[in-house]
Amino acid sequence: MTTKKRNFIVFFGAAALLLAAVFFSLRFGSVSLTPDEFWGGMFFKEGYKTYTSIFYSSRLPRTLGAVLAGIAFSQAGTLLQRVTDNPLASPSILGINAGAGFAVLLMLVCFPLAYSLLPLAAFVGALAATFLILGVARSAGMSRVVIVLAGVALSALFQAGISFLSVVDPDALASYVDFSVGGLHGVKTEDLLLPAIIILICLAAAQLLSRRLALFCLGDTLAQSLGVSVKRVRLVSLIAAAASAAAAVSFTGLIGFVGLIVPHCARALVKGNMRLELCLAPMLGASLLLFADLLARTLFAPTEIPVGVFTALLGVPFFLGLVLRRKHHV
Repeated sequence: MTTKKRNFIVFFGAAALLLAAVFFSLRFGSVSLTPDEFWGGMFFKEGYKTYTSIFYSSRLPRTLGAVLAGIAFSQAGTLLQRVTDNPLASPSILGINAGAGFAVLLMLVCFPLAYSLLPLAAFVGALAATFLILGVARSAGMSRVVIVLAGVALSALFQAGISFLSVVDPDALASYVDFSVGGLHGVKTEDLLLPAIIILICLAAAQLLSRRLALFCLGDTLAQSLGVSVKRVRLVSLIAAAASAAAAVSFTGLIGFVGLIVPHCARALVKGNMRLELCLAPMLGASLLLFADLLARTLFAPTEIPVGVFTALLGVPFFLGLVLRRKHHV
């Protein structure tokens, strides 16, 4: 089988998986609906007002939120791993999520009743963490090693800040727990408009950079000699990754490991085709988060488990496997 044919099959297979995940997410939930109730509610049939409400006020927003968040986290992880040449890089590892968490907890300590501002605080915190990392990295020439080290150091700093604030105000910590685990409960369609715009703009930017990013595997020196402005591409890619992750964190909370797992799966399937990898990873990420959210709300219904628990159950063994594999290659 030719590479082109194989990539064609992989792409449409991922698209079919995503469509199936969307359907299952809409069809099933903590409230059991018969096929007649489901289709009647979707198409506003007379006498199905309750089921229409379930579909459009709960299931559709959750499905859209899972799709957007899956796209954002997987895209961010793909960009971060490429520009840092580090298979362990992801928004949660490099301090982006920690910055969002610190900003949310700080908001809860200072303004305990300002729940409506928490998404904005998460977005600002994630971007602020990224610009701090970029500030440190730029002073050292935008080295990929420095980016990783700065991210790890700032992540530790933000985690220390979170620990300090939780001691100062334990009541705020109780409200912070839901955000720290991550989930899609309570997501509304109107909350997704601005994050969707940001995520889609970053998706387009990543596609425009795909050919230049493909040369990063050759090393900075050789990529530079081939006409790639390495520092500029790295800077734009990091900003796009951070903005995507920040937009998703603003309505999901700190869902981890999607940005770590999915880029590796996409890379293994397409093997070197950066443009296709940047298309495939968002589809796989959206599918993963849709199925994880479906399990979260149906496995122990009517009790709902935070979706971040399921991604962690997948992500921790995957992360340890990567660490052990790198150890054997050293």
